[in-house]
Amino acid sequence: QVQLVESGGGSVQSGGSLRLSCSASGLTVSSTLMSWYRQSPGTERELVAYMVGSGSLYGTTAADSVKGRFTMSRDNTENIVYLQMNSLKPEDTAVYYCNAVQGRPYWGRGTQVTVSS
Repeated sequence: QVQLVESGGGSVQSGGSLRLSCSASGLTVSSTLMSWYRQSPGTERELVAYMVGSGSLYGTTAADSVKGRFTMSRDNTENIVYLQMNSLKPEDTAVYYCNAVQGRPYWGRGTQVTVSS
């Protein structure tokens, strides 16, 4: 049974940083397409970053709106993926979701990120 559990959200001021974690069970993050999405009220869920590749070699891609500020990484030993968010802006306020695709998409319950100006 696949489970994704996000953590690390919170409230920060503009310019601050947060690191989100997605702890996975029932799959191996190093061999699974892993992504971070976000959704703010009244908007559609938006892809933030995704990670592809196996083992210690992987590539990450981020949405233009977060490039240079957000970095996705993973810990193969702990089976966790991270989203390091720096230089946060009020428009980054959203619920952030971890997503995995293994035959079908799986979602975590999300973690709230609130950035105040």
